[in-house]
Amino acid sequence: MQLEFHQLARHWEHLRVRYPARQRHLLASLAECGQQTPIVVVASEEPADRYVVIDGYKRIAALEQLGRDTVEAVLWPMGEADAVLLDCSLRLSEQETALEQAWVLAELQHRFGYGLEELAQRFDRSTSWVSRRLALVELLSESIQQQVRAGKIPAQVAMKFLVPAARISLDDCLRMAAIFAQHRCDTRQAGQLYAAWREAWPVTRKRILEHPELFFKTQREPEEATAPAALLRDLDMAAAIVKRAHRRLATAADCALGLGLDSRQCAIAHSQVARMQNELEQMDRTLQPEQAPHVEPSATQHDSGTEPAADRPTRNRPPARHLAGSRAQSAVLELGDSPGTEPARKGGTLPSTNPGAVQPLQGEPRASS
Repeated sequence: MQLEFHQLARHWEHLRVRYPARQRHLLASLAECGQQTPIVVVASEEPADRYVVIDGYKRIAALEQLGRDTVEAVLWPMGEADAVLLDCSLRLSEQETALEQAWVLAELQHRFGYGLEELAQRFDRSTSWVSRRLALVELLSESIQQQVRAGKIPAQVAMKFLVPAARISLDDCLRMAAIFAQHRCDTRQAGQLYAAWREAWPVTRKRILEHPELFFKTQREPEEATAPAALLRDLDMAAAIVKRAHRRLATAADCALGLGLDSRQCAIAHSQVARMQNELEQMDRTLQPEQAPHVEPSATQHDSGTEPAADRPTRNRPPARHLAGSRAQSAVLELGDSPGTEPARKGGTLPSTNPGAVQPLQGEPRASS
């Protein structure tokens, strides 16, 4: 059935959390393909030509934004409360947060007079579960809940940090919520601020909430300081993996049975070696200091018709299959020669014409994974 927007009663719209990214995706889909899924409505008691929307608020908002006049709807032949309970039970693809569940429970309690035991029975939960959900609505102020509905504060952030903060101090909870909304904190950032606030003395708590920019800056500095150490650790691990692969390659080359790779496996192995070679060359260029001005190629050198080496087309480079025995082999040895390691055993290298240059990679984790 087709309904106009003025016929829709949106009693349950304020119980939904908005996700701006999902809304943009839905808007693009409706603009391109039109409405594919109807909204769910039930008949309103009064007036007779109005219908209460049970599901489909995001679709209605997107269609209004596109300038549409009507919406496709399906009518459920039941009461409003029963329809809401059925909708909650059918909403399996998208898990509701505890705060959204609390909103529905509070609405059913206030508008339809359901008690704790009846709500527990309807939701197939315990009465303590219902009580804990209803306590969330009572703890968080309406202003914070409105920011959660608008998508300014993630529902998980409100559940994990603002609810326990409200149990300690309502004023600090309001300040914390404003910080989370202003700085668009994710769960990790919000958790860092809440943990520091919870463990601090009252004076320090006040300082954290008054100067959150300074707090977030101090949290970023340790991460930035550990970046060089993490880089060196990654390079050390990569060198160890490549050296192990080279040892296995040398061992397999000495075996009388050969490497045992078919043509497809050899092509894959050569491609992986060429890929590692390319990555190593790029890293080496990045690590090299900038050249002095006097060694840069001059304009006359470019005008002479001699093409700089760095600008030569890639077709002049040898194909990847010839790299395995020469350049890729040297790159492996260069990575493997770390202090304190034994030199490669004599006879362990292979001529470039050997088709099974990388058999030991089979069955072992690849260095590029």
